[in-house]
Amino acid sequence: MKNRFGQFLILSMILSIFGCNQENLSVAVTSEKVELSYAKGFSISKGDGFWEIEVTQPWTGAEETFRYVVVEENEKIPEGDFDGLIQLPISRVILTSTTQIPHLDLLGESEKLIGFPQLDLISSKITRKLIEDGKVQDLGSGPAANPEMIIELDPDWVMISTLGDDLRYFELLETAGISAIINGEYVEQHPLGRAEWIKFTGILLGKYEEAKVVFEQVEKEYLQAMALANEIPEIGKPTVLSGVMYQDIWYAPGSDSWGAQILKNAGGNYVFEDQAGTGSLQLNYEFVLEEAMESDFWIGSADFVSLQKMGEIEPRYQAIKAFKDGNVFTYTQKRGGTGGLEYFELGYMRPDLILKDLMKILHPNLLPDYELYFYKQLNEK
Repeated sequence: MKNRFGQFLILSMILSIFGCNQENLSVAVTSEKVELSYAKGFSISKGDGFWEIEVTQPWTGAEETFRYVVVEENEKIPEGDFDGLIQLPISRVILTSTTQIPHLDLLGESEKLIGFPQLDLISSKITRKLIEDGKVQDLGSGPAANPEMIIELDPDWVMISTLGDDLRYFELLETAGISAIINGEYVEQHPLGRAEWIKFTGILLGKYEEAKVVFEQVEKEYLQAMALANEIPEIGKPTVLSGVMYQDIWYAPGSDSWGAQILKNAGGNYVFEDQAGTGSLQLNYEFVLEEAMESDFWIGSADFVSLQKMGEIEPRYQAIKAFKDGNVFTYTQKRGGTGGLEYFELGYMRPDLILKDLMKILHPNLLPDYELYFYKQLNEK
């Protein structure tokens, strides 16, 4: 695929898009790796007038890697076999996951968004205004973006999330000369690893330094909060249950997952700590009762509107101590104007807010003036 794309890239993109100009002929150059602090799924290198990005973990268990070159304005194209070429400056982009929306907002580039699938899922007030003004095209309501619409909109690049079905259109977009950029942020399990992907987007927008500043502020907030939680003695950590039951199977995050990591950083004693894995656990109800009936808190109980409704839908929940005590919290406090949950949009980029929410729930005295952002406690009715 790379050899084919390399030929297409030189013959089509350079000649057709940028014109036959001696200034743009490829040249042999070197680049120097720029170290990342937490992210493991991509690497970046800086050359004279260009960036190289390599996505090494595009999806869970992937063996294939993807390489992109981002060329700064009026600079020569470096030699090499790349899966995508981005020529700065850019003005039109398409995203396919709500987790990518905050990157544009935080970098002041929201107006560059021209297309997105299922617009109702977006919570960002900035982006919702653009949608209302007719500046963002709805790419369809199915599980994947409409590739024909993407090609017609002719973006500078489209960012594909490998968590959905968009990957199947990769070669079609490639053939059409659309730079399809693979984003594998969800594979990261360190909370700050996912947030560090803003540097990835920053390079694609020509705003790496701005992205670095945004990330370092999030990192600072996270580490400062975690330092407070680290002072909690083990005996003072409450037990925490997570997940919900569906058709007699209890689904909960594995102990190595992103969500479980934040919970532990917040000073919680996760009841499924011995259940390793980065994905979703599938547990039977009897096991959950044995392990979690006496849990002090229940965090992330889907999107129930009240304890009463929760107990009516699944009466077995009522046997759990956290339910009896009313210590059940859901991540539904912030919703966008069309119903999208902000937790699923901003959470990857702001793990510091999730951490502080959990600390406020589990150890309220640590953050006396903090108010919950994503989470809320379920009322009885």
